[in-house]
Amino acid sequence: MVQFLKILFFLIDISQETVLNWFGLDHPLKQELSEIEIYDSEPVFGLEFEKIVVSPALSLNTFHLIIQGLWEKVQDGLAMSDIDNILAGIIIIRFIILAIRYNLVTSSLITCVGLAAAYLWYRHFIQILFSYESILYRIPFTFKLGVDSYQLKNLIYSKIRQTDYNIRLTNPIGILLYAINNGIVQDGHRIDPLSIFLSWLPEGWRNAVEPYYYGLYRKIIPLIIKFIGQFYREISSFAAYTLSVRIGKTYCPYLIRWHWTMLVMMTFVEPFYMKLMYRIYYYINEVLTPQLEQFSYLSSLPMLELQITFLQYIMVTIVITHLTCILFAIFHAICGQYFYLPIFTENVELHIGPRDKTSVYSGGYTAWQDPKEKAKRLSSFIPKLWYGWFGRGTNDNWDIFNILQRPIKKLIKKVIKEIRKRS
Repeated sequence: MVQFLKILFFLIDISQETVLNWFGLDHPLKQELSEIEIYDSEPVFGLEFEKIVVSPALSLNTFHLIIQGLWEKVQDGLAMSDIDNILAGIIIIRFIILAIRYNLVTSSLITCVGLAAAYLWYRHFIQILFSYESILYRIPFTFKLGVDSYQLKNLIYSKIRQTDYNIRLTNPIGILLYAINNGIVQDGHRIDPLSIFLSWLPEGWRNAVEPYYYGLYRKIIPLIIKFIGQFYREISSFAAYTLSVRIGKTYCPYLIRWHWTMLVMMTFVEPFYMKLMYRIYYYINEVLTPQLEQFSYLSSLPMLELQITFLQYIMVTIVITHLTCILFAIFHAICGQYFYLPIFTENVELHIGPRDKTSVYSGGYTAWQDPKEKAKRLSSFIPKLWYGWFGRGTNDNWDIFNILQRPIKKLIKKVIKEIRKRS
């Protein structure tokens, strides 16, 4: 049965057109013919657009067209749909490779583990887009992401405004409150113990107690429920992390624990960069731009324009770097790999321990955990920053001094030559 399922991949008709359509790309021949149809009303050379066959099978030209089409999209900026298609393609390719190497069951488990780890980073990526939404519109490369974040935010808000939004499996507190609110009301009358006790009281006592009763139900209880809900929203993510990574570490794969812990570590540092971004954005819009408009009658204000341009470059650099780092983490997680960041990686592995290299479910390489690399890292004053792609390790030392040694020597030689010429 397993061998039969293996050949199902080869029964799927995967042609060049199928792969190009998956990535949302058109063949150059179709693009040229569509342009011809726009400018010429009559068919050219007797060709019909629907009868053209691009290519019956995959070839090296297919990968060339994919890279060329994706590069054209990247130049205009990526949208969320483009990122989703790239991630889906990586998942399918990795699943097929693992199925050929192991079996379908093992391939499915490894792929699901990587998908769960990538989902953590992907969800965080969307939250970062929401935070940077107003800034993304100002950067041409991230304009599409800004539009997608706006549409996605409106979609989420529309779901929140629905009456049955709190009744879902991911919100047990909401289900409990919904059950209590509907369970204590019958035929328009409250049947909770406090209301029943109030109805049993004599009329004089009831009139004296009713203001406190309604104050309790209309003010105190809603305030308590609001406080509990806010506390639950703040603590739910850390509670899920503690239950899954710390308490249930026996049942949680190492790859998920590693990436989840790294994500938690990053969330402690990211607010500082985001606050810096907001300050720069506020300073440009509320301080420098009004000054520039106030003195617009002057021919030019080079200092103000220079400040605005310089701060805009800083803002763009921070946003692009931040989003690229998260996409870098998503790519590693979905491939079942790890990456090295000084200080962060060491702290992560102090919490969850080293990787079990004998397990196929533990993911890829972690060269920095090798005893030789640990000894080099402890003996060197400056930490090693690069351990190769996917943590495979490097043969050279990759010390910063070794990297900068050659350009520094060239610079010193040029300075000495200039001094000798002038002397």
